[in-house]
Amino acid sequence: MKVLALDSSGLVASVAVVEEENLLAEYTVNYKKTHSQTLLPMLDEIAGMIELDLKTIDAIAVAGGPGSFTGLRIGSATAKGLGLALEKPLVHIPTVEGLAYNLCGTDKLVCPLMDARRGQVYTGIYRFEQGKLEVVEEQMAVDLAVIAGKLKHLGQAVIFLGDGVPVYREQLEKLMEVPYSFAPAHLNKQRAGAVGALALEYLRQGRTETAAEHSPTYLRMAQAERERLAREKQ
Repeated sequence: MKVLALDSSGLVASVAVVEEENLLAEYTVNYKKTHSQTLLPMLDEIAGMIELDLKTIDAIAVAGGPGSFTGLRIGSATAKGLGLALEKPLVHIPTVEGLAYNLCGTDKLVCPLMDARRGQVYTGIYRFEQGKLEVVEEQMAVDLAVIAGKLKHLGQAVIFLGDGVPVYREQLEKLMEVPYSFAPAHLNKQRAGAVGALALEYLRQGRTETAAEHSPTYLRMAQAERERLAREKQ
């Protein structure tokens, strides 16, 4: 099976093509450009480099949230458009699971931290059993103290990764009561290669959706929606 994977859920824009055990191509950029400027040109670039006929892919995987509201909309719209045009199924990968899959094979707990603003993180807790991702705590939007408390209760060593690490590192170091470490630079942000590899597992389990069915998972309301509700209550 061959999967085209997209991730624009955070600061990073990433596109990859994964075929069974092979990562055929991956293009990842963490720079000051909007994902609407980068995602399709990146796809065109890797398709040209590996002479990819998009009709030959089996599915389109997308990091479906949580994350940046704008980034999620761009990624989802791109995936939906491709799915409709190519008549291919979509694989909706929870963003935090895709991020955790960067560290596939570790014997430690994996705890991604994405900066959700307003003093919160998008996070979850995962482990790997015989190379398979196991969800210990589903992805959530919580204060850092909440996830630190859950990790203390589990009592195991943990690896942190994600764009929330530099934002909350000082606070994290004060809260943690179990052994912890941080993922290295090449593994600590979203990568479409990990999204694609995890999507292959989803495909084998039949966990797909149509382009028409797909919608992002936000976990929280957008700021504009919160402000509208606040005005209505006045």
